[in-house]
Amino acid sequence: MNVKPDFSKNANAAQTAPAFLSVWDMHSYYGESYIVQGISFNVHEGEILALLGRNGAGKTSTLRSIARTGDPEVRHGEIWLDHQPLHKMTSYQAASCGLGLVPEDRRIIPGLTVEENLQLAQIAPPIGWSLDRLYDLFPRLGERRKQEGVTLSGGEQQMLAIARALARDIKVLLLDEPYEGLAPVIVDEIEKTLIHIKEQGMTTVIVEQNAVRALELADRAVILDTGGIVFDGTAAEVLENEELRAEYLAI
Repeated sequence: MNVKPDFSKNANAAQTAPAFLSVWDMHSYYGESYIVQGISFNVHEGEILALLGRNGAGKTSTLRSIARTGDPEVRHGEIWLDHQPLHKMTSYQAASCGLGLVPEDRRIIPGLTVEENLQLAQIAPPIGWSLDRLYDLFPRLGERRKQEGVTLSGGEQQMLAIARALARDIKVLLLDEPYEGLAPVIVDEIEKTLIHIKEQGMTTVIVEQNAVRALELADRAVILDTGGIVFDGTAAEVLENEELRAEYLAI
């Protein structure tokens, strides 16, 4: 019998304290399809966590579950952010408590300029970074503030999506495939931005198929396989463990 190695024995399970964002025994479904299968993990304040796995492992579904999008539906489990029960909230309420999701498709609003996209994010409290501060972080957006958002390049649209999240007063930034389809030089630029955001105290969870780049950025990593956690530890451990990377990340 071919038994897969167990890399989760020293997992930082959600009951270990302290945690800023805590996911406990979360089960999520698309209709009757059982996607997220009882996962538990912590994210500590100020750290970057890489949520990794092969295609179909449940990474995006986990992010969407945490963000309370309703699709997938969380049918069991608890999600806590800074002592607030997100599992009892709608997506709007979770966002008001400080959860910022940057989805894979970025969802830049057509017909609005760069600046209008950012202003719309600040139409109701809690308001986060000022426009001037966002333009300091993303000078390209400042240069294109009057340009329609959907006409930006892919990298610039990703910057706008991140800036729009920061325009709200968020505690945790959830990034779904922020490097997808971008040239390496643009990935470098966004990576530097994420490091700067971390230095400002931001807590970040990143889902990314470019696992090596995500691991080089992250403090810790959680690896998913078919909806369950198979590893929870430091990013350095994953980079150093060839067997683990080959088994679950194909790198």
